[in-house]
Amino acid sequence: MPAPRLRSRSLRKLYRKVPGGRTAIHFKRRKPKAPHCSNCGAVLKGIPRELPYKMRSMAKTKKRPERPFGGSLCSRCMRLEMIKRARQ
Repeated sequence: MPAPRLRSRSLRKLYRKVPGGRTAIHFKRRKPKAPHCSNCGAVLKGIPRELPYKMRSMAKTKKRPERPFGGSLCSRCMRLEMIKRARQ
């Protein structure tokens, strides 16, 4: 039986073959959900779906696309927003 701290559904089980030949269970945290567009709710492209400790060590340019509203709006909503602002 796993240790009490590992008896949680929030951890996912990874079955790994160890050098001794047996199969061991490694417990890892589940990945968070993908970020969504704040306007239409579509999944944002170009943003990694990683754990916070991995995101902290990533470069800023790897965390979100380099365009206006990158990381908060999808490209379609960004285009519509830019057109709307240009018309005002």
